[in-house]
Amino acid sequence: MPNTSPLPSPTPPVNTVLPAARGAFGHAEGVSNDEFRAAMSRLAAGVVLVTALEPPLDPDDPHAPAGEDVGMTATAFMSVSLDPPLVLVSLREGSRMDDLLAEQPLWAVSVLTESQRHIAGRFAMKGRVSDRLLFADIPYVRGLETGAPLVGGALATLECRTEQRVTAGDHTLVIGRVLSASLPSSDGGPLTYFRGRYRQLG
Repeated sequence: MPNTSPLPSPTPPVNTVLPAARGAFGHAEGVSNDEFRAAMSRLAAGVVLVTALEPPLDPDDPHAPAGEDVGMTATAFMSVSLDPPLVLVSLREGSRMDDLLAEQPLWAVSVLTESQRHIAGRFAMKGRVSDRLLFADIPYVRGLETGAPLVGGALATLECRTEQRVTAGDHTLVIGRVLSASLPSSDGGPLTYFRGRYRQLG
């Protein structure tokens, strides 16, 4: 007599997300700004100062106002490629640095040490004073490739030329080719950012 018992239900693949589980975890689009910010704050990041020299308003007019140095603190900075040497920095869309690098391609990065927390805090302030005053008492040299300020005593400095700009939500991802790299200081550890605060290793 043939076996007429029902066949067992197939076992779902391991990577299948069942409806109940999907509801338990919530859809990605339902993540609030606070939840996302809190989760990403658990990712420790290095702290750098991104700098660029704003060109004169009218390069052909010797009496035109000179361009200013511009700087901003960034924690979303990473290496992208070794050959060619590429790095990436994320800039808030519409920020002064984003607007400047949309017009000219040269910029620099100083990797800050744990003793340079005051520099990071100064250039991260909202509603801050002019960049000219922010640079006033910070030791720096001008990069030969970009003319941008390179912070004295930084763990490393890089001069870059923009290769690509990618809009990503409310930020712009700027990918730059590294034109020069130096190691001004070997003293101290890196400045890091973790859970909303500047920290040092150890």
